[in-house]
Amino acid sequence: MSRFWSPIVHQLAPYVPGEQPQDRTYIKLNTNENPYPPSPAVMTAIETIDGNLLRRYPDPESVQLTRALATYCAVDDDNIFVGNGSDEVLAHSFQAFFCHHRPLLFPDISYSFYPVYCDLYQIDYQNIPLREDFSLAVEDYDRDNGGIIFANPNAPTSRLLPLSAIATLCQQQPDSVIIIDEAYIDFGGESAIPLTREYDNLLVIQTFSKSRSLAGLRLGYAIGHRDLIEGLKRVKDSFNSYPIDRVAQAAALASLTDENYFCQRLKQVISNRYNLSVKLEQLGFSVLPSAANFVFVEHRQMAAVVIYQQLKSAGILVRHFNKPRIANYLRITIGSEDECNRLLETLADILDKG
Repeated sequence: MSRFWSPIVHQLAPYVPGEQPQDRTYIKLNTNENPYPPSPAVMTAIETIDGNLLRRYPDPESVQLTRALATYCAVDDDNIFVGNGSDEVLAHSFQAFFCHHRPLLFPDISYSFYPVYCDLYQIDYQNIPLREDFSLAVEDYDRDNGGIIFANPNAPTSRLLPLSAIATLCQQQPDSVIIIDEAYIDFGGESAIPLTREYDNLLVIQTFSKSRSLAGLRLGYAIGHRDLIEGLKRVKDSFNSYPIDRVAQAAALASLTDENYFCQRLKQVISNRYNLSVKLEQLGFSVLPSAANFVFVEHRQMAAVVIYQQLKSAGILVRHFNKPRIANYLRITIGSEDECNRLLETLADILDKG
């Protein structure tokens, strides 16, 4: 550890992303990337960018993209905040809304960046245990708090909380900011965006990374009451006034114009998820109900870590979390039809030799 670090740096346990090994070519089913390319309109927009404009700073307010998102989400322009990936939007949100004396609440099994942000910004927090079936019960959050955040569908468990439960939570906690992290909502859930028009304490965060196949460009956004959005802007402009580059803005705008392509690709992923889930169950896996572009599974006889290691040796990456309650589960990203078939064939061979 460096003697030059600030004291807090010694205490940080940074977020650990999914593996990105370079030693060989893998079938990557470990980081919830979309198996299909972005819309051709996106590629056209990128290819036709005026290179001369790249010497100029981008629009600091991303006005065109903000307006397009507002139209798409059926909200006003001042209800939208755009950031350099939803992780950055989340980070700004933790700073803007959760630095209180009361603890932030989030599930004990959820996106593992949440406790990292808390450590970074020195935010007190409490983990609220999911139920035995990994479902989230909003009544468990009826306690003193400085804010509430969870992913819906949850990650890595893939389960979806209905809008009625989110509305109940907003009503029960009118003095707390409630953030719904909807990175995977397009794959089978109903967004809480309409509820932001009813509840001024609700912030919804989404991303272009998953359903729009733009993880490589880093673009996310938040939807909420104008006061929440103004808080995010104050943090952003105290950190980086130009977070969204010209390429990302152009690509995102193009993606929003091609709704047919977007819907077709979603249907493919959802179909692949259904087929994969059925066949995994036939191989002896228990599969949690999924509304995401991944499934969370446990084999009834073979340990998850053994399956993970043997899949990796065979050139297939899935995600294993060596954590309490879920150490015997695997999170498997929904790949293309060919990738799913390769996974199933390899699993059948591993289990047969088991």
